[in-house]
Amino acid sequence: MKTTTNPVWLLTPRGPKNISSVPSGVEYHRVLAGDDRHIARGILAIVLLLAGLVFFSLATGWVSALIDTQLGNSPTDYTPVRHAGSMIGLALLIPWSMLIQRWLYGVPAASLHSVTSWFRFDLLGKALLVFGPAWLIVNGLGFLAPAEEVPWSQTDLIAMFLVTFLLTPLQTTGEEYGFRGLAFRVIGSWTRSPRAGLVAGVVVTSVLFTAMHGSTDPYIITWYLTLFTCLAIITWRTGGLEIAIVLHAILNTLTFIAAFYLRVDFGAAIQDRSAGVGTPYQLLPALAVIAITAVIWWWTRKTGPALTPATTTQLNQER
Repeated sequence: MKTTTNPVWLLTPRGPKNISSVPSGVEYHRVLAGDDRHIARGILAIVLLLAGLVFFSLATGWVSALIDTQLGNSPTDYTPVRHAGSMIGLALLIPWSMLIQRWLYGVPAASLHSVTSWFRFDLLGKALLVFGPAWLIVNGLGFLAPAEEVPWSQTDLIAMFLVTFLLTPLQTTGEEYGFRGLAFRVIGSWTRSPRAGLVAGVVVTSVLFTAMHGSTDPYIITWYLTLFTCLAIITWRTGGLEIAIVLHAILNTLTFIAAFYLRVDFGAAIQDRSAGVGTPYQLLPALAVIAITAVIWWWTRKTGPALTPATTTQLNQER
């Protein structure tokens, strides 16, 4: 479906600024699509997204290092303060992604939540109840393997738990809004065909996000590609980010908490994704997320992917 959007003047404060509304009857990844593909604008959006990711990470990392120094901690150690800074830096992608969409495309920021333009907490709760327990078990099995331990103080363990429990869901949500949200929509708008846009959006965002994790291990790369591809497909089928956020948040929160309480050298562990680090175990959660995606596809087999609501004018015409 083609939609017509009015031009949005971006770089001149005195120029006209015609804000377009969310187009009706389109899939999540086609909300930014129109007669003009706006490829240059889309590239700018992705560059701004990545620039924000780097800037927020560096800024919060600098602040956390400064605080650690004041507390007498080494800024090179992975402390609760550094962990909090890392989580907050990525969480800032939530408002940043919304701002980019609003500024460059004139589309309401809230539409990034879902095709309904609000965050569907009921869907999030259902996903948590239906998929959460099995997803926890599958990913928890990976911690049965022996790992090198380092000393953690009781105070640090409590602080790590609180920071992880409170901030990690925000960290993963920021990544989802940035990549399964904004980047998926931008790339999905570059083609005339919705299906071609879907394929391009899923493939490019999954490969880009996998590459950003910097792994050279084939098992880890396979796991990342599978996970990020499935999260993008789930976002498309459900018309929003809620289930992708649930799965990503459970995965990261469990990983962080388990690593801390098993006294894993977490600072080294999260940085080492070199060849040989991964194991065949990574294939198990990959199969699990494929199964979850298949279940969601089956649930939506009669309705198809969720669409943005029809406008009042369209409803009146149908009557």
